[in-house]
Amino acid sequence: MRKIDLLLEEYGESHRNETNKLIHWVCVPAIFFSVVGLIFSIPSAFLMELLPFIGNFANWATFALLFVLIYYLSLSVPLTLGMLLYASFCLALANFLQILFPGKLGLISIGVFVIAWILQFYGHKIEGKKPSFLKDLQFLLIGPAWLLHFIYKRIGIAY
Repeated sequence: MRKIDLLLEEYGESHRNETNKLIHWVCVPAIFFSVVGLIFSIPSAFLMELLPFIGNFANWATFALLFVLIYYLSLSVPLTLGMLLYASFCLALANFLQILFPGKLGLISIGVFVIAWILQFYGHKIEGKKPSFLKDLQFLLIGPAWLLHFIYKRIGIAY
């Protein structure tokens, strides 16, 4: 069995309750975005000078997401492509919010992060099982892939 299959199966063991799954469908993408937004809001003048041709996307979030995508690439090319699409959406949304609410992206991201994690822990209370990441931190990145693999299954894409 491939490593990605083992990780998705192990992650799924603590996500069987329908309410917990529903909470995860909302909160996992929200948490992923909030982390992107938090990192996006870190001043990045150095990167903007180094990479002026990518404009506002010359920031620490883009840099961090490159490493995240390399991790996904080690697990599954199709999931990497889906995560690239979602990561790009998160970067675009962070950029939009940064323009719309100058200097507030960090606060918005912290708010989303806190609310989403409270709901996640509530979902795990309902589930009666601890979150997977408490056993292994890589499950923080497996959560989004776990959701994406359901989308892929539904539309008939092998992951």
